[in-house]
Amino acid sequence: MIGKRISEINVGDFETFKKKITEKEVELFGEVSGDMNPAHFDSEYASKTIFKKRIAHGMLCASLFSTILGTKLPGYGTIYLSQEVRFLAPVYLGDELTAKVIVKEILEKNRVKMETITTNQDGVVVIEGNALVMPPK
Repeated sequence: MIGKRISEINVGDFETFKKKITEKEVELFGEVSGDMNPAHFDSEYASKTIFKKRIAHGMLCASLFSTILGTKLPGYGTIYLSQEVRFLAPVYLGDELTAKVIVKEILEKNRVKMETITTNQDGVVVIEGNALVMPPK
């Protein structure tokens, strides 16, 4: 199965992916990444931060864009070249995120610029940025 080729992609095309961020995801991401920051794992420590409770890893939440790019738009065979990301609001355990990628520009050399946005269950934008991908040929 191959994803969309550049000739099948149009400015404005988009896809989304929803994911609830649970204790399990945070634990697994901490193990895989080695990021054991107490803001993610220690409720007492987190209660003394500006967030007042434990938060999810920013890069865990940003990784949802990879799901869309690699499986939906452009899809299987896509090469993820770069990602610019801005973390705008905290993500708490139990939040349900909706990640969205939108085709912003078709470039030369089989490249596509995508806008990347993640909102929480309240519609608050928690992450925004841009990605550059190479669709399958």
